[in-house]
Amino acid sequence: MNKIKNTGKVILAGAGPGDPDLITIKTVNYLQQADVVLTDRLVSEEILTRYVNKYAEIIRVGKQCRRGISTSQKTINELIVEHALQGKLVVRLKGGDVSIFSNILDELQTLQEHNISFEIIPGVTASLGAAAYAGIPLTAREYSTAVRLLTLYKSTVVSDEYWKELAKTDDTLVFYMSSETLDDVVEKLMQNNIPSDKLLAVVEQATTPFQQVYISDLCDYQNTLKGKIFLSPSLVIIGKVVSLHEKFTWFTSNKNHEHYFKPLTKSPLVDHEQKIVATVLS
Repeated sequence: MNKIKNTGKVILAGAGPGDPDLITIKTVNYLQQADVVLTDRLVSEEILTRYVNKYAEIIRVGKQCRRGISTSQKTINELIVEHALQGKLVVRLKGGDVSIFSNILDELQTLQEHNISFEIIPGVTASLGAAAYAGIPLTAREYSTAVRLLTLYKSTVVSDEYWKELAKTDDTLVFYMSSETLDDVVEKLMQNNIPSDKLLAVVEQATTPFQQVYISDLCDYQNTLKGKIFLSPSLVIIGKVVSLHEKFTWFTSNKNHEHYFKPLTKSPLVDHEQKIVATVLS
């Protein structure tokens, strides 16, 4: 726990990948004490209704950048500081784990700049949740000795030299935020001579009632999954361990092709801002 003295405190906490039962007890304890909860879009509504105390203010600061509807990181930082400096207990709730492909560094730097006390509470990250609920042990003995967590939300993230390394390794590869660029991922790996019989799994809306798992080997990808649009969030697992899915799958979803995390249709802060205006006018 950071010991910087201040009137308020901020808890940076992971909510897990979807299933509300995967949240940690420590995070639940803080949600029950919180004055303010700043929540991402990829947090189960059931967590907010079941665990957040009824007096807390819930502020939605979701991001959905590809659709142009998003709360800027600058705005999120300002909200955290505003409420913490009022002496409030603020829980910044993020989907999955707070430290895996999130903007926690920006928020930590902001907290430090304003001398605000904080704690970091881990959560079940999407790769672990998706793999477990798909029956895919990521480092199963004799299948893989390591796992790599990656992202390819744009083509410049991974260098040409690293693509060569990824194509030849037997490590399990897990790509976050890459379902929309999956065609490019497969093309890059095939160009660098990854074994064409290596398997790929896309786990759509992992750990939720709408989870779907799509399996293909890379040589047949063009005929099975190329061009498919997956619902957000979706996670990609590539490696020998994917072959274990059929044998060890255990989680039964309802097979509905619906959104568990509702897409944003307006700025997440609209309702919050309207509430402030109404309070001032009254």
